[in-house]
Amino acid sequence: MSLHDKSRCDDLDNPQLAAERERAAGILESRDITPTAQRVEIARILLARPQHLSAEQVICALKQGELAVSKATVYNTLGLFAAKGLVREVNVDPNKVFYDSNCSDHHHFYDVDSCTLTDIDARKIAIDGLPDVPRGKVVDRVDVIVRVRSRSD
Repeated sequence: MSLHDKSRCDDLDNPQLAAERERAAGILESRDITPTAQRVEIARILLARPQHLSAEQVICALKQGELAVSKATVYNTLGLFAAKGLVREVNVDPNKVFYDSNCSDHHHFYDVDSCTLTDIDARKIAIDGLPDVPRGKVVDRVDVIVRVRSRSD
C-alpha cells in the first residue's frame, strides 16, 4: 500500500485527520508548493499549532504515525517550506536548527538544558543603535535568541 493510499484509508477512519490534511494541502498550494503526500504530512505536523520542531522531531512524529518518509525528504521539505516562507528557520547553534511555525515578527528564549525554544514578543526587546548597513543593502530582519539555563545555586 502506498503512502497516498494509506493516507486515504486513514482519512476514512478519522474525519479530523482528513480535515487536517486538507488544510495542510491548501496551505501548501497557497505557497505554490505541490502537495505530495509526504509534504502534506510534514506540513500537518508542523502547522498543527505554533511550535518549534527540529528535523529530528518531525521525523519522530512521522514514525509515530507509521509513515515511511526518508530523512532526506524531511530535510529537503523543511528547507523548501522555509524558502517559501511557510516556516522560519531558527539556528540556535551550528548543529541545531528549529523550524518555527510562527512566522510573525518575534524572538526566542533558547533553554540550553531542555533544548527548547519559547517565543518572545518582538515588542519586548528594544534594539537600539544598529550599525550602518553596507551600501546597497537594507535590514531584512533582526533575530534575537536569548540563551537561558537553570540557575546553579
